[in-house]
This record gives sequence, C-alpha cells and structure tokens, in this order.
Amino acid sequence: MTLFGRASLRSAIEARLCSGGGVALRGSEGIGKSALLDAVADAACARGELVVRLRPVESEKLLPYAGIADLVAQLPDAAVAALPPAHRAALTGLRRGSTPRAGAPALARRLVLPGLLAFCTRTAPVLLILDDTQWLDTESANLIAFAMRRRPGQRVRVVAAQRYPGDTGPHRAARLCPAPVTDLLVAPLDADDLTAMLEARGLPCRTATRLHEASGGNPFLALTLGSAVAPGPPWRPSPLPEPVRALLRRRLAALPPSVTATLLVAALATEPLVTTLVRAGYEDAARDLRAAATAGVVELDGDAIRFTPPALAAVLAEDAGAARRAGVHDALADAALDETVAVRHRALRSGRPDADVARDLVAAAERALGRSAGRTAAELYLLAADRCPRSLAADRFAWLIAAAGTGATAGAPDIAGRAAEAVIAAVDAPADYRVRARVVLLDLAGQALADMGETFAAALHEASKDPALLAPVLLRHTWAAFLTGAADTAASRAAASAGAARTAGDTATEAMALSALAQVQRLRGEPVWARTLSRALALPAPLIPGWLHLSPRYAAARFAMMDDRLDEARAELLVLLAVAEQDRTGEALVEVLRSLSEVATRAGRCHDALGYAHRAVAAAARAGLSPGPTWYTAAVAELAGGSLAAAAGYARRGVRASEQEGDGLYLSRNLHALGQAELRAGDARAGVAALRRLQVLGGAGDPMIVRWQGDLAAGLATLGEHAEAVATLAEARRTAERLGAGPALDGYLDRAAAMVLSESGEPDSAVRLSESAAHRFEVLHQPLEQAHALLVQGGAERRRRRYAAARMAIGAALAIFLAADAKPWMEQTERALARTEGTSAPPADLGLTGTEARIAGLVRDGASNREIAARMFLSVKTVEATLTRVYRKMGVRSRTQLLQRLPERSLD
Repeated sequence: MTLFGRASLRSAIEARLCSGGGVALRGSEGIGKSALLDAVADAACARGELVVRLRPVESEKLLPYAGIADLVAQLPDAAVAALPPAHRAALTGLRRGSTPRAGAPALARRLVLPGLLAFCTRTAPVLLILDDTQWLDTESANLIAFAMRRRPGQRVRVVAAQRYPGDTGPHRAARLCPAPVTDLLVAPLDADDLTAMLEARGLPCRTATRLHEASGGNPFLALTLGSAVAPGPPWRPSPLPEPVRALLRRRLAALPPSVTATLLVAALATEPLVTTLVRAGYEDAARDLRAAATAGVVELDGDAIRFTPPALAAVLAEDAGAARRAGVHDALADAALDETVAVRHRALRSGRPDADVARDLVAAAERALGRSAGRTAAELYLLAADRCPRSLAADRFAWLIAAAGTGATAGAPDIAGRAAEAVIAAVDAPADYRVRARVVLLDLAGQALADMGETFAAALHEASKDPALLAPVLLRHTWAAFLTGAADTAASRAAASAGAARTAGDTATEAMALSALAQVQRLRGEPVWARTLSRALALPAPLIPGWLHLSPRYAAARFAMMDDRLDEARAELLVLLAVAEQDRTGEALVEVLRSLSEVATRAGRCHDALGYAHRAVAAAARAGLSPGPTWYTAAVAELAGGSLAAAAGYARRGVRASEQEGDGLYLSRNLHALGQAELRAGDARAGVAALRRLQVLGGAGDPMIVRWQGDLAAGLATLGEHAEAVATLAEARRTAERLGAGPALDGYLDRAAAMVLSESGEPDSAVRLSESAAHRFEVLHQPLEQAHALLVQGGAERRRRRYAAARMAIGAALAIFLAADAKPWMEQTERALARTEGTSAPPADLGLTGTEARIAGLVRDGASNREIAARMFLSVKTVEATLTRVYRKMGVRSRTQLLQRLPERSLD
C-alpha cells in the first residue's frame, strides 16, 4: 500500500517503536489514521512480529470488555493455557462481560493481559494496534492502561489512534501506551501529496488539484468528493456526496450549540470577519471561533475566518432552515457598513421575485464594479436575475450576461457558468446574448477547449451574420486548434477572426487574433510571423489584466525569450507582471510567472526560476487551471536549480495532464523536460523514448521553441545509435538555416554534435565544437548552457587522456554552476571532476557537497586558498565562498577549528 505525504510520520513512529514505548496518533475523522496504522502493522508483520489489532466501532462503546475479548481472541491458545487458574477464571468472566467482585477477583482480571503479553514476548515482539480508541469501551481501556503502566518491557509496543477533537479528551490514546510515549498529530495532506494520491486512483489531474481546497487536505473527503465529480464541464459544481455531508455533520455536532450558531453567521456573511459577527450581535464570537479553530472546523487569519473544508459552510447553511437563515441575513444587513453588502443580505432573506429588490441589486453590482470587486458584482447581477419578475424579462437577460461576463473575468466560474447556461437554456433569449453566453463557456473551458465542439458549432451558426459576434468565436476556435496541434486550422481561424474584428472595429480582438496567428506561424517555421506580430503591436489595444497573456506584448516578450534576448524579455515581463497581479481569473498571472521562470532559468538565476515556477504552480491550483503548463515550467526550473527527481515528477504529471486535456502543445514540452531529466539521471533509454515520442508528435517546427533535437542526438549517441544521432542533427541544422535561427541554436547543436563525436571516438573534434559552443553561450550571457558546454568539453578531454585540460574545463563549469546555485548540475559536475582526479564521490554523512568536501580535505592537507584554486581550477573567490559554507555547515569559525572537526582522510 502506498502512503502519500506520511513519510515523516512513518519515520517518527518507527523510531519510537524500535526502542520500545508507544505512539499516540490523533487527528480528525477521515484524515488517514487507519491507513497509517495499516502500513505500520504490515511492516511489523513483515518483520515477524505478533501484531494484535483492535478496531472498535461506536456501537461497541457500551459493551463491557468487548475490546479485551477481541484482543485475547488474537493471541495464541498457548498463552491462555499458561495463565494461572485464578487468571483463567477471571478471563472467562471477562469474556462473558460480567462485573468482577471486589478484591482478589478484580485484581486477577487486571493481571490477565500483562500475563498474556509476557508469555507472547518469549517468542516474538508484540505490537498492539489500537484504532479509533474513542469507541473503545471503558472497561477494556482501563485494563489495557493498567497493563501498560506495569512497564511490559521493550518487546511490547503500542500504536494507538483516536479521533480528535472528540468527547474522550486529547490524551486517551496516550494512556493506552507504555512509556515513553510519542504524541503525533496526523495533519491534512498538502496540495502536492493529495494530488498525487488522487491521481494514483485515476482522477484527472485538474480535478485532483482542485479537490485540495474543497477537502481541506482530508484524504477521505477528497476521495469521496472525487468519486462524485460528474463528467460535466469544470464550471458546474458537483453535488456534495451524502457520506461527506454525514462526516461534516458529525464534526459540527461535536461542537456546543453556541459555537454552531456563531459559525452559521460566519457561513452566511458576505465577508466572514470576527468584527462583522460582533456587529451582528454575536459578542462572544471570538471565544466561539477559538473553540471552532481548536476543533479544526475553521482557520483564523487575524480577523478573517475560513472554513476547513469550505463545504462546512454550505452544510451549516442548508441545515439551518429558511427561517433561521432569514433571521441571520437580517442581522447581517443591519450590521453592514457597506450599502452593497446590506442590499445583498436583504435580497437573500427571500427568494421571491421583487422588482425593487432586483433594481437595488443591479445598482449595487455597478457600485461593486466601480471598486473592481468583480466577483461581488457577478453574484449581485445573478441575484438580480433570480429576483427578476416576469415584467422585467428583457432586463433579466442583460443581467445574466453581465453576471456571466463579469464572473468569467473575476475568477468566479461557478457564477459565470450558471448565468451563461441560464441564457442558453431560455428559448426566448436574443441570439446575440446566446452567442455571448457561449463565448463565456468557451473561456471557462481553459485548456479543455478541444472538448467544446458542440458549443463552437452552435456559436458559429448563431454568429455567422454578425462580424462583431463572429470574431470572438473564431478567436477561441484558433486557441482550441492551437492546443490540439491543428496548425492549419488555427492559422485559418486566426486570419478569419482578425478580418471579422477589423470589419467590426474591434481592435482588441483583432490584436489578439494577429498575435495568435504570429504564434502559429512561428510554430510552423514561417518567417512571416515577425510581420504579423508587428501588425498586432501597432493596434491600439489596451492591456486588460484577464487577457494579458493573449496580447501582442506578451507574445513579443515570449518571442524575445525564445530568441535568447533575455534582458529584453525580462524587462517587458516585469512590466506585464504588475498588470497581471490584478488578474482575478489567475490565468494571465500564471502565464507571466511561467515566462519569468523560464527567462530566469536561461539566464542562470536558478533561485529566481524556482521561485517564479512554484508561484505559478500555486496560482494555477488556486484558479483551477490546467496544471500541465505550470508543471512543465516547474520541471524546467527543477532541472536547473532543484533536483532531477522533482523535475521528472513534474514532467510525468505534466504529460498525464496534457494527455487528459488534449493539449498537444504542452504534451510536447513536458515530454522534452522528461527526456532531459531521464538522460541526466543516467537512464538514456527512457530519455530517448520520451524524446522520440515528442518527435513522432510533430516536433518539426521552429527548433528555437522546443530545443529537443540536440538532447535526442546526445541520447542516441549514448545508446550507440550514432547514425541516427547524426541524421537528427543534420535535419535540425537544415531547419535552422531555413528559418535563419540565431547563434544560440548553433551553440545547442554544436554542443550536441560534440557529445555525438565524443561518443563516436572523435574527441579532438568534440573538444573544438564544445569549446566553440561555450564561447557562443558566453557571448549570449547564458551561463548554464556555457557551463554545460564546458562540461562536455571536459568529458572529451578526458577521453583524450588529457586530464589536466579536462579538470580545467570541468572546474570552470563547476565555478559557473556554483555561482548560479544550479544544484543538479553541481552534483553532476562534481562527479565528473572526481573521475578526472581518480577519486570517488565523498561521503554524504558530513552534510557537505562533493566540492565542499574536497576543498575541506585540501585545507586539512595544508593547502592555501590560492593553491586549492589552482588545483581545482576554480577562482580564489569561489574557494573562499565555498569555505564559508563549509564553516557554517561544520559549526566552526576558522581553519584551526575545521581541522579539529575533520576525520582523518575521510574527505579526499
């Protein structure tokens, strides 16, 4: 059984058990305590231990000695036979559930379990697994606690788990364990671990990512919610499964009535704040909320209140009843300082149509829009449509379209989707409103646009005679074709969209259409893309936060990055980031962060690259966007400055996500990242397999976009497929010459050719080509690529048996990687340097990297910083910086102290 996110807990449990004692686990219902106990029990059984497991249920709590009877039934018959007669008689009475008489019979009953355990430990260690101890009957709990207090020895261990919060107190499980006891909290899973668990059970990647917030990291809730996800569009919320409702109701039922009353107000509040609750008349709100936070029902962030999981608020509101909800909304309306909030709560008191209420809601929505509160405005427009009487039917469609459009750009897909579907479902809705509603649904589909064929067909039919309506539909059809790799369709749709937008005078849509066309042209290797992009940039299109990633300026920044004009790309992207921070949907922000990460990677700023990439991953998860593109960016950043294992993990998940959503563009890119990770980890066959799959998918476009050809050639050469490697590079060079690619691509291909030549037994030519590639990358200010070329050069020199030259090239590469904090490259380079020195990798138990260990060893041997720099082909400054890290890790301040800490001849 695979446990996700519990490695540290498993380690803590095993560490405690290996020296005797017990472990008390506590956590909320469904958090994974039983799964953890299963894993501990399986491991103990595999070691040959006697595992005795109790799993009481609620109905057994009032059955005296039910737990002890189950426990004894799992012990060997010989253990019972070995008991003294008085103890066997006591055991018989215990099994009947009878109450013992005072005096000797009661004492004999208490001594039964210690005697049984002592006998069993003669043949094997004993592990008691006590699950759900809150349901263990009191009589059995007392007997087990008595046995544990008598110090049964190191061969009797206990792992006990209880649901907490609960009515048995926080320490019941601990009282059932022998000393010493380790008390551990089983916390919710983080987003990555929960997503991995759900993906392993077959849930789509985007669904798995979205369920973390919905479940609050609770595995049972996430699995149950995931099993109930309807195969419908992503904006349509699935109904809450009854098992989830039941679990959440049990959590609420454990709270005092005053606490649940306060929580109901928080659940219905427009913005749940402690001060809002106090103004609404709940003066003990702070006390009640602290109790709720202790129970794990809410989280408090200063004045803000957040339900964990969020579905608790919905269950509270549903179960309260209409009359009680109306009273709370009255109180919240009276307490509101903002008229917009007051209007909302007054409208929510009743669902009856009311023209005055509807008009008030529209006025409030317009005020909210003026304050850039898009989500609030969308909700108010939708409420106005819901409260609209028959006499205002024409206004209702306008309000629904306003709710749909505002919700789509404000990151409220549930509101936008509901409003758009209401327009489409109405037979009397005007045709233009129906088209605009369908466009909203297309926007909500995200990377899954390829699945929206029916919506596209209906929108194209209804918009066919109006260029103002047709242009946005054709633009989205362009994106759908682009994602699926249908370049011809994408190009024709983009051109048609630009033409329709020009006719309608819609410069914003025309600019985005031309931008999309330029991207398609570049992907297909058509030099005309530059002229198309210039036309797009010349149009007077404003920078709108939600559409920023589709604008010509963003495309120009991306192309600057692809062409290795990194300073230009970074400067423009930082300007765009300030605009993207206002994006409520999150997609534009994610795209700008992704691009900044990729620019930082190429520029050798590994720390920045990882920071931007992880921000993009988190933002995409919050917004419910497809994770494929951000996982690709994270993989690239990890390849540069994180770890190869993490890079491969992100890339594999990115491949799965892209496959699920029909995203051919990022399927190719994730396959490239996966191929690189496998090759650098030493699995050339797996790396080549991934890159060959990319090749089959159609990687014959502009080689500056996805630079996979050199990696494939190097991998093929490693496998001995030299002829195919040479052919791959020749084809890439022909494409590059046709497109007029810049010096960076020449550097990539020269470096790859050097690797092929080196593997083919021509190291002299390999040295010349890799040296040339390193110089090209130095001129382009791409330090990681330069250092990689130097590393290839060092390998070729080693094949020539010129070890001093090899150490010089590899040492220069190492200095660059150290300055860039490129950890995976540093490790790979240190191993290469060790091979040129005829030494093995240093031990890891000192906490030093290979370079740090060798420098410390040279210090021990009496070498000065300058001598170390000369021997290792590093700069004196690099040696000094590395020694500073060594001092910090070893807890010393000088060379003298370092010499005292170093073991004899262990570092070199």
